[in-house]
Parts: sequence; C-alpha cells; structure tokens
Amino acid sequence: MSRLRSRTARLVAAAKAAHRRAETRCPVVTHLAERLVSVNIFDTATRLAAQCFLTAVPLLFVFAAYAPPVVRDQLLHSLRSAFGLSGPVDTGVQQLMQPPNEDLRQTTGVIGGLMALISATAVSRAVQRLCGRAWQIPRGGTRIAPWRWVAWLVLWIGALLLEGTLHNGFGLGVWLGVPVTLVCQTGLWWWTQHLLLGGRIGWRPLLPGALITAAALTALSAAAQLYLPRALDRTVAEYGSLGSVFVLLSWLIVVCLTATVSVSAGAVLAQEPFLAGRLGSPAPRRDPEAPPS
Repeated sequence: MSRLRSRTARLVAAAKAAHRRAETRCPVVTHLAERLVSVNIFDTATRLAAQCFLTAVPLLFVFAAYAPPVVRDQLLHSLRSAFGLSGPVDTGVQQLMQPPNEDLRQTTGVIGGLMALISATAVSRAVQRLCGRAWQIPRGGTRIAPWRWVAWLVLWIGALLLEGTLHNGFGLGVWLGVPVTLVCQTGLWWWTQHLLLGGRIGWRPLLPGALITAAALTALSAAAQLYLPRALDRTVAEYGSLGSVFVLLSWLIVVCLTATVSVSAGAVLAQEPFLAGRLGSPAPRRDPEAPPS
C-alpha cells in the first residue's frame, strides 16, 4: 500500500511539473485547455444543441407558418442553402412551413406564438451562460434584462432569413458570398457576446472571439454543403424521416461545439498579455478553487 501511495505521489508530482513546463513554454495552449475544462464544452454544446432543436426550431416553423409568403419563401431558400435540403427532406420542410387553416389559427393565435417565443428564450439563456463561462463571469455577476433574450432571437431569425442571399453573394456567386458571410458572422457574434453579457465586457475584447467563431462557422457552413445532402438522403432512404432528425441533431451538436470552443478561445486570446493591454481586457481568473458560473 505504501508503494502504491508513493508511486501515485510521484505521478501527481510529475504531472504538476509537466503542467508547469507546458504553461511556461506554451501558455496560450495550457490556458485554453483550462478554460475549455471550466466551460465544460461537451456538456455546454450538447445542452445548447438540445435547446435549439426543442425550442428554437419549433419557433422557426411557427414564424414561417404565420409569415407572409415572400418571407416564408426566403426562409426556405436560406434553409436549402444552409443545409443542402433536397428530395423528401425538402418536401417535408415545405409542408411544415405551410400556413395553418383558419381553425388552427384561431386555436393557437397570439398566445401560442408568445408561448413558442418564451420557450425559445431558453436558447438565448444557454448562449448567455456560454459567454459568461468563457469570460469567467461568476454566477450572478450580472443581471440580464429579459428583452435581451428576445432581441437575440429576433436577430437570429433575421440572420437566418439572409443566409441564402449572403451565401450566394447577392446572386454574384460563392466567391463573394464567403467573405460577405464571414463579415456578417463576425458582426453577429460580436454583438451576441456584448448583448448577452449585458455590456459587462467591452467591445474590443470581444472581437477575437467574434472573428474566430465567424471563421469556424463559415468553414463549417461550407462543409455542410458537402456532407449534409448525402447524409440526409442516405438516412431518409434507410430510416425514413426519423433518420433526418438524427442527422440534423448531430450537426447541431457539431455547430454548437464549434461555437463553444471558438468563443472560449477568443476569450483566452483576448486575456493573454500580448493582446490584453491593447484590447483593455479584464484579467483572467487563475484561482482553481473559484470556478466561474
């Protein structure tokens, strides 16, 4: 037993020494690893994807069902561009977006739409928690007005409506669509962090995270054009409509994981000495005994 304890102590001491050497040689990498552990990236990304699938997607269909035809067509065009919808999946999405009949409209009405909107604010709160953990803001460190959650949802729907137009470069081609999408994604995530953090962090420190997230999600969007159409067609042929649900949920998890890692990486970079002074970033918390929210 004493040998086992001594070996365990030596292993722990060796691990701590290796950590100190790595922090000296590659401080950014070690700080990023520590931040990702504190954010709990897999749990955060999975919860965010589940909230998107269970609350934001139904809100999107409710919005499309009651929106004017021109808005509904634009949304469908954007979904086709973002996910490469075709065949039975495209037909199913079109059916879900059909306007309700008069009886259903009277049954659901404004109250049903408000309930869908309130439920979808769970996504806003999940993104808010992600940003707070990435920036190590303690639980209860800031109070967010509920209107910010609704404003973020409105922004999200507006950005999705423009997805197809931006992806095609306003009809001029992908060569223009990629840089335009990158710029718009940067602005979207820059404003998202500032809005959902309640202005607790200044604009300049939030820029690295916005740039990294925009670049990662733009690259992921390009990959979706190659992967999703084939995956959806294959799973629908084998498992029916249930297969498309698994594919889309899996893709949402990948997107949310990418966003989680990117926002956290941006916060770490902004707090490193070579950028912190220029950006006016808050000092990072290095106390392992006091984890962020």
